[in-house]
Amino acid sequence: MSSWSTQPRAAFDVETTGRNPREARLVTASIVVVDGAGKVIEEHEWLANPGVEIPEEVTAIHGVTTAHAVEHGLPVADVVGQVSTVLADLFARGIPVIAYNASYDFTVLASEAARHGVAAIDATLVIDPYICNKHVDKYRRGSRTLGALCEEYGIPHDDAHTSAADALATIRLAEALAAKYPALAIDAARLHQAQIGWADAQAADFQGYLRRTKPEAVIEGAWPVLP
Repeated sequence: MSSWSTQPRAAFDVETTGRNPREARLVTASIVVVDGAGKVIEEHEWLANPGVEIPEEVTAIHGVTTAHAVEHGLPVADVVGQVSTVLADLFARGIPVIAYNASYDFTVLASEAARHGVAAIDATLVIDPYICNKHVDKYRRGSRTLGALCEEYGIPHDDAHTSAADALATIRLAEALAAKYPALAIDAARLHQAQIGWADAQAADFQGYLRRTKPEAVIEGAWPVLP
């Protein structure tokens, strides 16, 4: 059975107004598609007017101000609809979509879709380098941010915290992980199903650790979309 890493594949990334994926509003989104050899064959970028103020501390991360989004962004409902259409088409064609910490990006999209009356997509073929790395390198020390892992694997990550740069870096990181760990170089559908279990187990393990000092701690393990 061939590996997803030798087939066409895509990456999805968003920048938003905050950390909580159920409450954050979409600001930018990018989808990058590469062919089996890893050559970029499609690029999609969107700037949305989120309809709310973008906090200054968030602007400091991704660089988009409220004024810029209002002046140049499309209505967020239009962006959510267009992003959903592209993703749904990729899934329908059997092309896996790679997203770092996918439960954030896909939950933001699902929440915005519900907020604006856009049909939700079924994220059926997702690859998450964050979940995969935690599975194959469980005892790794230090940060597991996209930037930290890109540095570890020697992957260029220019313009970090822009959705376009993060999407391309996510593809390259996923490829590097699959090259190093054969357990990840499998059929995309099998890997998707495996990650559901891995994410749940990782959340339970972290929740158990936290409850040693915080008995009420709850870590959600649903993946790739939080309910």
